Formats: sequence, structure tokens, C-alpha cells
Amino acid sequence: GSSMPKPRLSNIDRVYVALSDPTRRAVLTKLLEGPSTCSDLGRPFSMALPSFMQHIDMLEDAGLISSYKTGRVRICKLTVGKAKPAEEWIK
Repeated sequence: GSSMPKPRLSNIDRVYVALSDPTRRAVLTKLLEGPSTCSDLGRPFSMALPSFMQHIDMLEDAGLISSYKTGRVRICKLTVGKAKPAEEWIK
């Protein structure tokens, strides 16, 4: 059987996939309070940091957050307005 090519996710699809997970939604809720380090964001969850970082990467890929490094610390913050396509679609 021929395998179907995997479709590239549109921006709105990436947003919805990112929002489909309770861990990622919790991260976004926490970031509403302001920027935070990845390790602080991951602390409430019972998972290894590499697993948690996959959630961060997915949120970043969807454009919902951005991160930058300060020394050895990675800081995450919300990206304002990037959920707009999803908001518009819901309306």
C-alpha cells in the first residue's frame, strides 16, 4: 500500500493541536501572569524536563509563545495576537 504524504499543518491547525493538551493550556495560563523560565513552568508537572520541553517546542511552533536564552536559562513568554486565526475561526 502507498503511504499518504503527511499533510503540512496550517497555522490554525498547529494552534488547535497545541491547545488540545491540558499541559500546554496550563503553561499558557501561567504565562498570562508574565514571562517565566522553562524549569519554573515545568515544575508543577510530573514529567522529565525533556518531555516537558516537547510541549514548549509545540507551543513555540504554533506561534503561541516565544523563548529566548539568558545564559543557561530559557525564558518563555506569550506571543500576543498569534491565536487570532483561531479566535476569528471560532467567531
